[in-house]
Amino acid sequence: MEQLTHINSDGYAKMVSVEGKAVTTRTAIASGEITMRKETLERIKQGGLKKGDVLTVAQIAGITGAKRTSDLIPMCHNISLDGCDIAFEFLPDGIKVTATVTTEWKTGVEMEALTAVSVGLLTVYDMVKAIDKTMVIGNIKLEKKTGGKSDYERR
Repeated sequence: MEQLTHINSDGYAKMVSVEGKAVTTRTAIASGEITMRKETLERIKQGGLKKGDVLTVAQIAGITGAKRTSDLIPMCHNISLDGCDIAFEFLPDGIKVTATVTTEWKTGVEMEALTAVSVGLLTVYDMVKAIDKTMVIGNIKLEKKTGGKSDYERR
């Protein structure tokens, strides 16, 4: 079993040093879903909700979440992002959110992509919770990462 890199020799949490690691192009793609009543989904598609355009606000929130990941996840490095794109796909019973995050740096952006998805989904929930409290957020996962020592793609 591999050693956890965020634990020091005394068993306490530490921030991993990226000193000496090569700067490479790194990309991460993550996704997640929110399910809801069909009526709620139709209201989102039609627009005109009191709080504004749900997907536009969720898109901005997701990008902001990616940029603020190191403020939320204690052992994440503060990474300068080169790009962040949030995409939405309507499902029969909800919305799938996908985030693609890129950087040229010494460590990957998986946490930034996962945070972007999570914040985007939470924002959708916040925007329409007044009309649907049955919504469920889930299936948040890393789809793909490239750069660094290894690449990964979910099968």
